[in-house]
Amino acid sequence: MSTQLRAARVTLANLRPAPGSQHKVSPLMRAQNPSFNHSLYSKNVLEEGKAQVMEEPLDETYAPVNLDRIQHWIDQGRLTSSPESPITARELLLSGCVHDVHDGIKILGDGAQHFKTPIYIKTSRASKSAIKAIESNGGKVVCQFYNPLALRDCVKGRTDRTAAAPTRREDIALSKQLGAWKHQEFDVQKKK
Repeated sequence: MSTQLRAARVTLANLRPAPGSQHKVSPLMRAQNPSFNHSLYSKNVLEEGKAQVMEEPLDETYAPVNLDRIQHWIDQGRLTSSPESPITARELLLSGCVHDVHDGIKILGDGAQHFKTPIYIKTSRASKSAIKAIESNGGKVVCQFYNPLALRDCVKGRTDRTAAAPTRREDIALSKQLGAWKHQEFDVQKKK
């Protein structure tokens, strides 16, 4: 009589994940975890013994565009600019220079040595090297704040609404840094 080894039957009761295939669950509260890497986040400690306030980084994603790509699109005739009609996110998207505008367009200075055309461009952000290269060729860069509604209007080509002003404190601080937001004073007459 020969003995045969029988394989264990697979059922729901004896299924388990493979060893090493799962990670430990991280604690829900980051401030209580002593091994959490706080270098990625800025923290404000109110007082010793009180709760710590964690500020999450902004999760904004900008579509990067290099100057050499813009120059290539201008050489092919896909992009044109003038002071009356600057290049915006709409023109960059329709020409295929960017595939998605995400939270705005950021002009980067890579390929500045190949850039030779004076352009007028209105974007969300621009690097210092890109601004220097564009302005040295006689062009102009305007960094304008776009909230999601204003960016959608820009991409769709809507001009019937005025550009929305920033509302969050972080956005107002950001737009002040860009120099695009100016405080407006309104004449309000007191009712008698």
